[in-house]
Amino acid sequence: MAVTRERFEQGMSYDQYKAQMTRNRERFEANERRVELSSEDLESIKRLPRPLNVLVIAEDWCGDVIANFPILGRIAQESGKLNLRAFLRDQNLDLMDQYLLRGEFRAIPVFVFFDDDFNEIGRFLERPESVTALREQKRREIYAQHPEFGSPDTPVDQLPEEARTKLAAAIADMREEMVPFANAEVIRELRAIVESVPSAA
Repeated sequence: MAVTRERFEQGMSYDQYKAQMTRNRERFEANERRVELSSEDLESIKRLPRPLNVLVIAEDWCGDVIANFPILGRIAQESGKLNLRAFLRDQNLDLMDQYLLRGEFRAIPVFVFFDDDFNEIGRFLERPESVTALREQKRREIYAQHPEFGSPDTPVDQLPEEARTKLAAAIADMREEMVPFANAEVIRELRAIVESVPSAA
């Protein structure tokens, strides 16, 4: 089922999405403030002959949404060339189920780029593979440095509470350290989608 202009226009603007958030808005806006966009990052997007329509599927409890949607929001604000419309995943499964990760997972955020006639140009799902791979590598390094956490393949809820708390803190620190790399990878992937539009060259 294709996304029509009428369906797209039913979505929230970026500011409306932020206004309805009941969780994590402070983190979301802190991430928005610290996104670093170079003039080169914005140049290819500003060169678009017409704005692109970007369908966003998100929820305010999702860490990848809190990390990645603010990057898209900043690019839209600073380029003036992305028309964003956001939909809550759990209330819009007709949209979500068209963009499943690996054909089976309702992973978010989803960013789908369309031209003026609502032909799909490209999509971004959840987070870059490079970020997932580095997170996993660093998670295993944390386990290697802390034998008290046991095996990285053991479910976290089987750990004693003290170890679970320490592990959660270590992973939070690791993700924080990775923010510059992760943001740069998201920007790179979003640019690649936009730069695939022939007249953006």
